[in-house]
Amino acid sequence: MRTAAGIALIAATLAWSPLQAQEACAPDRLDVRANGASARFAVEVADDAEERAQGLMNRPEMPRFAGMLFVYEAPGPVAFWMKNTMIPLDMLFADETGTVRRIHRNAEPYSTDSIPGGDDIRFVLEINGGMSDLLGLTEGAQLRHPAIPDETAAWPCGDGAS
Repeated sequence: MRTAAGIALIAATLAWSPLQAQEACAPDRLDVRANGASARFAVEVADDAEERAQGLMNRPEMPRFAGMLFVYEAPGPVAFWMKNTMIPLDMLFADETGTVRRIHRNAEPYSTDSIPGGDDIRFVLEINGGMSDLLGLTEGAQLRHPAIPDETAAWPCGDGAS
């Protein structure tokens, strides 16, 4: 009999493959790669002040390979909190190239503690808490999404290579 953990591991294994990332970029999905493998997340994009302020607040759950990509107009200092956020989250803070500079793992729901991301952050990916560890993501991982301009991207949308 399959357990929930076993099914989750199978799903993670299927999603964490180099073949999947070769498909074209799209606004509703984001690829992340590290250590020769890649994963795809269905994402909502928060690219204005109102959307960024709302974030993932007041949501009781989120599908396993889903997330929210916060996009800022220019690199700068960012900090997040978990006020009114009901689910634990991993936060991947990336620079203007889409390279992850810091990961905050398992942010505590409802906490008002500040979670600093760094000084030159342009993109933040929020995913379910524990996914970074499950996928072995570390600083230096790269994000690929149409919001990251190809001319500055470490992993441009025009590059199908994983």
